Amino acid sequence: MLILGLDPGLGTTGWGVIRADGNRLTHIANGQIRTDASMALPRRLALLHGAIVEVVRAHRPEGAAVEEVLGNSNAQSTLKLGQARGMALLAAAQADLVIGEYHPSIVKKAVVGTGGAEKKQVQAMVARLLPGVKLTGADAADALAVAITHAHHVATARRLIPSRS
Repeated sequence: MLILGLDPGLGTTGWGVIRADGNRLTHIANGQIRTDASMALPRRLALLHGAIVEVVRAHRPEGAAVEEVLGNSNAQSTLKLGQARGMALLAAAQADLVIGEYHPSIVKKAVVGTGGAEKKQVQAMVARLLPGVKLTGADAADALAVAITHAHHVATARRLIPSRS
């Protein structure tokens, strides 16, 4: 199963594609989508959406996983992050992908073993779980971690729900 992981952000959205075959995970691709802060918000959102659509077209994932938004003290920043996340969800939904949504602490726990892990720890574990991966940045590493989390959840669900023959 090919899984697209997305770490949404208005300035930078990380993306990563992995192949999950049982417990075996293989890195396919990763990258970062950047938007120019001097551009109008609607244009930035349109560019973000279009770039995610292109990633989906290029890699043809069967599922997607998107990190949930953490609120912060700046309501405007949280709103813009939510809008970027909306573009990620829209692009995945338009491709008819099954979408998983994960809180950052769940992602950290799934990849590192503790929900309070630091970004460097997440990056180190992503590199260990996906040997040979060349990360294009911290946001791409986070996106791959989201994809890994989804792969673990899908594998667990398959073990818990036997298939009907």
